Amino acid sequence: MIKFGTSGWRGIIGEDFTFDSVRIASQGIANYLKKIGQKGSGVVVAYDTRFLSEKFALEAAKILAFNGIHAFLCSRDVPTPCASFEIMRRKAMGGINFTASHNPAEYNGLKFSTADGAPALPEVTKAIEAEINALEEKRERIDVYEVPELIETIDPKDRYLGELRQKIKVDVIRSSGLKIAIDTLYGTSRDYLDYFLLEGGVEVKTIHNYRDPYFGGFSPECNEKNLSDLRKVVEEGFDIGLATDGDADRFGIIDDRGRFISANMVIALVSLYLKRERKIPGGLARTVATTHLIDAIAHKFDVPLYETPVGFKYIGELILDDKVALGGEESAGLSMYRHLPEKDGVLACLLVAEMVAQSGRKLSELITAISDEFGNFYSKRIDVKLTPHLRESLAAKLANPPESVSGMAVREVNTVDGVKLIFTDMNWLLFRMSGTEPVARIYGEACSPKDLKNVLDAGRKFVTA
Repeated sequence: MIKFGTSGWRGIIGEDFTFDSVRIASQGIANYLKKIGQKGSGVVVAYDTRFLSEKFALEAAKILAFNGIHAFLCSRDVPTPCASFEIMRRKAMGGINFTASHNPAEYNGLKFSTADGAPALPEVTKAIEAEINALEEKRERIDVYEVPELIETIDPKDRYLGELRQKIKVDVIRSSGLKIAIDTLYGTSRDYLDYFLLEGGVEVKTIHNYRDPYFGGFSPECNEKNLSDLRKVVEEGFDIGLATDGDADRFGIIDDRGRFISANMVIALVSLYLKRERKIPGGLARTVATTHLIDAIAHKFDVPLYETPVGFKYIGELILDDKVALGGEESAGLSMYRHLPEKDGVLACLLVAEMVAQSGRKLSELITAISDEFGNFYSKRIDVKLTPHLRESLAAKLANPPESVSGMAVREVNTVDGVKLIFTDMNWLLFRMSGTEPVARIYGEACSPKDLKNVLDAGRKFVTA
């Protein structure tokens, strides 16, 4: 059965993610668009560097065209934010993007974006699922003939990079003499992130800048382990390391000391830079699982702090309404004022480079400075596998949240997404059930590494007791 999660429908290639299932999903989307009478010039069809992505995309384009919907089929793999920008620029009906983002190589996925360029909200994906389920119940193979006049090949690269030039001060980066190392992780940002900086006259060294559907044997995720090669390059004498995941909607940063910098810290640093140096209007937004350092920055500048459920689509709504200077989530996604209602890893990397260049200081020094000004915030997520009994037990406990956990008094209970327990000393724990596997996700934050360990240990004990 085809089901859409936080970031669309994903499955293992050749098992549940097949040409037949892609045709059914694409027909379901076409039926949905026709049923609601969606206006627009057509549908943008994009894809990443995974096995068969371009062939899946062509099948989707054929289905759309057969249904009388103009398909704008990308000529090569493109970053997810680039596809989002193209949807908005063309005033399209929406977009279908074949990507499994940072999942392992055996996965592929289908993500639907609405006409505003944002990831589809749950009410939209549920309606699409209903159309797909109706087709699945018929158990009929979907075969269509090609309507070539309704399939148009496009290359959105130059227009997207042109938009980034309106957001990024590349002359500041160039004049600073910053030396930048880039890891595109065999994904879609090759010839985008590196090209943008090289064209701007910045000294750049790029690694893993070719298509490899195996992603070098790792999942194309910007975590500390996967960026070990980038760290080695930075240690050769570069000032900063920038990376994007497989579809370039997430970022990874290595500082001048060769340290992997958490997404929470990057989001906080860029938030502070945009408010203090760039004077960007609006509040700040974060998901319920993201660091409260963002709250402290919002308080400092006396601007609203917006807390959303997990999933960038909720932050995207705030960006579309011009309410925030920056919105970010701890899983390494961000976007900014009057940009895209979608995560943009290319933008994130360029903003970090601009911030370092503008400050005239090393990234490691900026991290020390923000901690000196706002205090220390240490955060981490752990996953705990659940047996059916543990899952049932945890659900019952969360339905009646405790007044204390391991001796820590609960000051506030937040149910924006999952159950978040905020303690009297501002440490917190968040419990969320995975929607796709028997796992409890436990997020925690504290003001020291020792306190963070105690908080997470208490969370694990609460789940397993």
